[in-house]
Amino acid sequence: MTGFLWFTEKISKWMNVIAYIALTFVMLLTVTDVILRMFRHPIIGTFEIVQLAGAVVIAFGIPLTSWSRGMIYVDFFVNSFPRRAKDTMNILTRVIGIAIFIFIGYNLFVFATDLFISGEVTPTKQIPFYPIVYGMGVACFIQVLVLIADISKVMGGKYE
Repeated sequence: MTGFLWFTEKISKWMNVIAYIALTFVMLLTVTDVILRMFRHPIIGTFEIVQLAGAVVIAFGIPLTSWSRGMIYVDFFVNSFPRRAKDTMNILTRVIGIAIFIFIGYNLFVFATDLFISGEVTPTKQIPFYPIVYGMGVACFIQVLVLIADISKVMGGKYE
């Protein structure tokens, strides 16, 4: 199981690097566009590029955030439970999360395929939507791996 945990952590970190690059790109593009607007030469399509990159930032940042438990959540109530009840609650919420992310990931793949078939692109730059949507679907399935890893850590007594 340690190989699975290692793989899940590494792929989550790799996806987070992509999210960092996309976020840096968004910041540089926005600053450049603002400066060029002062000289009446804006970058055409900045808004749609920022939207697409923002989707990458959010989707690709979720797995590592979940892995490192960096999200804001309220656990003071659950911490008052006995160990067995706390573990049961953690496993139950992870199973629900797995179901949700499988559902979302599958539907994102279906939607991306529809976008590919229809040839849907952004209005200004004509950037196709489907690669971003496929990437978001992949991120959902990587999140499923993270949640499975969490369950294995809970069952192994290493989740805290």
